[in-house]
Amino acid sequence: MIPIRDDNPTRRFPLLTVALIALNLAVFAYELSLTEPELLALIDRWAVNPARLAADPLSPPLLASLVTAMFLHGGWLHLGGNMLYLWIFGNNVEDRLGRPWFLAFYLASGIVATLAHILVDGPRDIPLLGASGAIAGVLGAYLLLFPRAKVVVLVPVLFIVELARVPAAFVIGFWFLMQVVQGVGSIAPEATGGGVAWWAHIGGFVAGLVFVGPVWLAEEIRRRRRRRTKPGRFTTWR
Repeated sequence: MIPIRDDNPTRRFPLLTVALIALNLAVFAYELSLTEPELLALIDRWAVNPARLAADPLSPPLLASLVTAMFLHGGWLHLGGNMLYLWIFGNNVEDRLGRPWFLAFYLASGIVATLAHILVDGPRDIPLLGASGAIAGVLGAYLLLFPRAKVVVLVPVLFIVELARVPAAFVIGFWFLMQVVQGVGSIAPEATGGGVAWWAHIGGFVAGLVFVGPVWLAEEIRRRRRRRTKPGRFTTWR
C-alpha cells in the first residue's frame, strides 16, 4: 500500500515543505558527486554518531549533527520514500501550524526521534542519518489534525496495481503498527545492529502527537464552543 496523494487541499502554497524537499534533494545530489572516501567523511562529520554523542553530549558539533543528519540519506529508496511522505502529509501540517512553527516542529520531531532511537538501541558506533524521524512526526501530527482526510493509495493485487481511496487514519495507523512490530523485533537478543532505525520512527511519531496536541486541543475547544452557540434550526416567535 503506497500513498500517492491525499484529498486534503491547503489554503496556501506549502513553501516550507517544498523548500525542505528541495534541500534534501540538493544534499543528496551532492552526496552522489562525492567519491566513496569523501562520502564516508561527510557521513562521519554530519551524521549522528550515538557513541560520540553519549561520550560528549555538550559538544556543539555533535549537537549540530542532530539537525544536519536529517538532510542526509543512504540511497534513492531512502530519499524517495521520505520525500513522498513529506510531500503528501507535510503541506497540510504546514498549512495548519504556519511556516515558522512547522519548521520548529519538524526539526524538534527529528531530534526527539534520534534521541528515542539512541535510548532504546544504545550508544552504538553506527551513524544515524535520514529525515524519517522528522517525517514520522509529521505523520503523527496529520493523524491528530486531519483524522477524516482521505488518501489515494496504490494497492498491488497479484500482478495488477489498483487505486484505492482510504482514510488517512488507516494508512498512517497501519504504517505506525508496522514500525512498532519491527521496532519490538529489533530489540530481540538475536537482532543485528544497523539497518532501519525503527525506534526513531516510533519516537518521532509520538513526538508529533505530543507537539501538536495543544493545537488540536485549542481547535477542539473552539469547535465545541461554536456548536453550543450555533442557533437552532427552528425558532419560535412570540
